[in-house]
Amino acid sequence: MCHWLNLPRSSYYYKAVKPVSEAELEENIKAIFLESKSRYGARKIKKCLKNQGMALSRRRIRRLMKRLNLVSVYQKAAFKPHTKGKNEAPTPNLLERQFDHQKPLEALVTDLNYVRVGNRWAYVCFIIDLFNCEIIGLSVGWHNTANLVKEAIQSIPYALTKVKLFHSDRGKEFDNTLIDEILEAFDITCSLSQAGCPYDNAVAESTYRSFKLEFINQETFHSLEELTLKTKDYVHWWNHHRLHGSLTYQTPMTRRIIA
Repeated sequence: MCHWLNLPRSSYYYKAVKPVSEAELEENIKAIFLESKSRYGARKIKKCLKNQGMALSRRRIRRLMKRLNLVSVYQKAAFKPHTKGKNEAPTPNLLERQFDHQKPLEALVTDLNYVRVGNRWAYVCFIIDLFNCEIIGLSVGWHNTANLVKEAIQSIPYALTKVKLFHSDRGKEFDNTLIDEILEAFDITCSLSQAGCPYDNAVAESTYRSFKLEFINQETFHSLEELTLKTKDYVHWWNHHRLHGSLTYQTPMTRRIIA
């Protein structure tokens, strides 16, 4: 029909798109940016706008963000050299940097990080499910001991009998009798990173980097209780609302539900 009417085929497939004003786009971008507490850049804002039915290029979003002086928190990649003199226990690295898992709770990773609270240092322990990057275990305390790790394990709301592998670095808070007894009780295999190699626990390292950039660096804490409450709020946002590039811009809970 297009041929006989002397019309280009593109005219047949053309669908009119309702134009959106620059002011409306700016409002939407600003709202998404502020809702993420300055954590989202152009890629994730693009995904959020697409979910709202608006298709914009990252270049245009960056231009509008620049006009609005919206700068997201981020950090450039830096090489972390291997160090020596670490725990040389014979426990092998069974994870072997296989960070993509197809079943929930198949492999968990963990680490500790420090946070300034008043004039003291506190410690936060996350336990992360490699299936969907969900933070399933959390504990906060004044000391980086095995008890802090134990509390994080006890906070996991899922059945520990489903866990197959528990991976961490070689800190003594992970490689000790208390944690070994817990893992043995649930028939969980222990795996430790190569001595002084952060890349063997890259998912935990990346999670803590985001935790610092998106949350810790933007806050001031005056008590352990305040740190605990705000960290729980951040973890809820991380699991239920934060878009993860490694999950094709889904939230961890969305992937768990789909699975």
